[in-house]
Amino acid sequence: GYTESFTALLELLDDQRFARNVLPAEEQLARVMVRRLKSDLVDSDGRRIYPLRRLEALRVEYSDEERHIRRLLDAFIASREADTGGGKAASHFVHQLLRKRLSSSPASFASTLAKHVETIEKGRGADAGGSRLDERILRRAIARTEEDYADDEARERAEHEAVEEVSRRLRPLSQEGRRMVEELRSWAERSSHRPDAKARAILAWLGEHIRPGGRWSDTRVILFTEYRTTQGWLHEILASHGYGGERLALLYGGMDSEDREAIKAAFQADPDESPVRILLATDAASEGIDLQNHCNLLIHVEIPYNPNVMEQRNGRIDRHGQKQREVVIWHPVDSFGGHGDDILRALRKLDAMRADMGSVNPVIAPQLPDLLEGRRRELDTRAAEARMERARRFVKVERRLRERISKLHERLTITRHEQHLTPERVERAVRAALTLAGQPNLTPVSLPGVPEHTLFRMPPLTGSWSRCLEGLEHPYTGRTRPITFDHAVAEGRDDVVLVHLQHRLVQMSLRLLRAEVWARDDVKRLHRVTMRVLPDEVLEGPAVAVVSRLVVTGGGHHRLHEELTEAGGYLGVKAFRRESRVGTIRKWLDASQPGDVPDSLFDALRARFEKHRDSILATVEARSKDRLRYLAGTIARRVEREVADIRTVLTDLEENLRSELAKDAEPEQLSLFTEDERTQLRRDRAALEARLARIPEEIERETRAIQERHSSPKEHTFPVAVVFLVPRSSIHGGRQP
Repeated sequence: GYTESFTALLELLDDQRFARNVLPAEEQLARVMVRRLKSDLVDSDGRRIYPLRRLEALRVEYSDEERHIRRLLDAFIASREADTGGGKAASHFVHQLLRKRLSSSPASFASTLAKHVETIEKGRGADAGGSRLDERILRRAIARTEEDYADDEARERAEHEAVEEVSRRLRPLSQEGRRMVEELRSWAERSSHRPDAKARAILAWLGEHIRPGGRWSDTRVILFTEYRTTQGWLHEILASHGYGGERLALLYGGMDSEDREAIKAAFQADPDESPVRILLATDAASEGIDLQNHCNLLIHVEIPYNPNVMEQRNGRIDRHGQKQREVVIWHPVDSFGGHGDDILRALRKLDAMRADMGSVNPVIAPQLPDLLEGRRRELDTRAAEARMERARRFVKVERRLRERISKLHERLTITRHEQHLTPERVERAVRAALTLAGQPNLTPVSLPGVPEHTLFRMPPLTGSWSRCLEGLEHPYTGRTRPITFDHAVAEGRDDVVLVHLQHRLVQMSLRLLRAEVWARDDVKRLHRVTMRVLPDEVLEGPAVAVVSRLVVTGGGHHRLHEELTEAGGYLGVKAFRRESRVGTIRKWLDASQPGDVPDSLFDALRARFEKHRDSILATVEARSKDRLRYLAGTIARRVEREVADIRTVLTDLEENLRSELAKDAEPEQLSLFTEDERTQLRRDRAALEARLARIPEEIERETRAIQERHSSPKEHTFPVAVVFLVPRSSIHGGRQP
C-alpha cells in the first residue's frame, strides 16, 4: 500500500505511539512487536512444538527426447527474443510461462503453446505494421495472472487472456520458428496422455513410500501442482497405475465447498478410518487449510517460481499439530549434471533464511526463476543477509526462551491449582449447571487407552443449550464423539472433543451459576450455604469458611483489582475464634468432602453462625483489609510502571516527530508539484508541528490521569458462600460439636 495510508492506520490504532505521514522507528516497532520463530517455540519440557523440516531431491532421469525438447524450447525462445522491438518484457512473460508449463507437465505445456501460436497466427494481419504496444492494457492483463485465485478455472482464463494479449502483438513466426513450434506441439500432444520422466519418478516414489511391496501402508503424501491441467494429467496416470479409486483424492480451486470439506476430513482422519493415502492438490484449493494430522510428506510436482507459493504448500503439513518430529519435502530435479544439486542447495539456503527470519527476503525471490531455468548457479544473498543483520538489532533475541517458557508453564500450573481449575471441578460445575437448567446430565463412557471417569456422552440438550452439541460429530465418520474436560486425554486424538474453559458448554454453565449466586432468595435455585466433612486429624471441632468477592477500586470508582478471598475460623458454642492463616482455611476447603450430615447438626451450626455473625463478618472484613494492605505495594508499582511507560511512548513520538521535521522542509522538486500537492504538503507539516507542541502537556495530563485512577484504593467485600466444616466423627455419633 501507501506510506500515508499505513501511517494513518497506525495513528488510528495508537495515536500516542504513531503519527500520520511519519514512519515509526525500528526501535518503536521492536517495543510493540512480539516475534517468535517456529524454531524458538518449545513446550514445558523444552521439546520443539513445530517439526523439523528436511528438503530432499526427487531425482528425475529425463529421456534424450525430453532433454531435446527443453533445448528446443530454449532455442525457440532465444530466436524470438533476439528481435522483439519494444515488446521484450511482454515476450519474456509468455516465454517464461511456457518454461513453467513445460516444467509442470506436457499437458499443461501443450495448452499454453497452442494458445500462444494460435494467437500469433491470427494476429499477423492486425499488427503487421508494427504498432506500439498498449502498455497499460498489457500490464493489467499480466498483473491479473499474479493475483491469488480461489478458482483454478478463473486462473487459467487469466493466463490465457494474458498470453493472447501478448501474443497478438508479437511478430509472426519465421519458417524456422514454425518448424520448432510444430515439433514442440507434436511432442506435447503425444506426451499429454502418457507418463513422462517426472511422472515415472513419482510412481517409483509412491511404490517405495506409500505402497511398498504392493501393499498400502498408513503413510500419506500430498502432491502439489500449480496447474489444474497438470492435476488432471497426473490423476489419469496415477489411476492407470493402481493409485486411484478410494486411495486418491483431488483438491482444486472452484470445487463444491461441501466436497472440499469432505475430502479434507477424509485426509485428516485416522488411516484406520479413511482409506485416502494420496492427495493431489492445486495451489488455489489449499491455502490456509490444515492437512497435518496424519501426513508429514509432500512432493512439489513442479518447483514454484514464487517462494511464497512454495512456503504456502509446505505450511499445510509444517504447522502446529503435526505429530511427527520431522516433515520431508521432495523437489523434482534433474539427475543429470550438477544443475539439480545447485537447485536443491539454493532451496535449502532459502529455507535456512526463512527459518532464521520467518520469511524469504524479497531481494532474493526474483532470482529464483533464473536459478530454475539454469541461468544462475546460486543465489546472491548478500543484500538479504545485510538486511537480516540490521533487523536482528531490533528483534528481541530470547537466548533464555526455554527457561522463560518453563517458568511460564510453572506459573500456569500454580494458577490452575490456586483457581482449582482441574478437570474434575469443571465437570462438577457443568453437572450443577445442567441440573439447575433442567437438562439431562452427562453419562460416563469409555474408550481403549483412556482413563476411567474422564470421558462423557453429551445428553440430548434442548433450547439454547442445544447449541452446545455443535461440533461433536466427527468430520469424516459423522459419529458423535464423547467429550472430556482433560487436556491430556484429548491431546493427539480426533475421536474426543475437548470441552475447555471457552467452550460454549462451560461458558453457559458459568453464566448460569454466576446468575444464581446473586439471584434473589425467592427465585434462586442454588444454595449459598453447604456442609463439608473433614478427617478428625485435620479438624477437631466445627469451623466455618466464608468465600467472598473482593473488589478494589480507586479514584472515580475505577476497578483496580478483583479476586475471591477465604476467611473463617472455629465455630464454638460460646465464641468464634478467627483462623488467621489463610493457608489453613484453603487446606480445609481442598481436603473437605460431601457428607450425609444430620439436620440437627446443621441446625445447631446455623444457630451458632447467627449468634456469632458479627464476629464472622468482622473476620471477613479483616481479611479484605489485609489483602488491601498487601496489594498497596503492587498498585504503587503499577502506577510507577504505567507512568514510565507513557512517558517513554510519548518521548519516542516526540523524537520521531522532531527527526521528521528536521528533514528538508521542502522537496528538491517542489516546483514540479501541483498547487494542491504543495498545499497538502504544508498542511501535513503544520499538523506534525501541532502534534509535537501538544506532547509535553499530554505527558503531564496522562501522568495525572494514571495517578488519579489509582488514588485512595478502597476495598469492597461481597460474601458469596458459607461453608460449614465438621470432623467426620461428628456425623457418625462420635464427638458432639
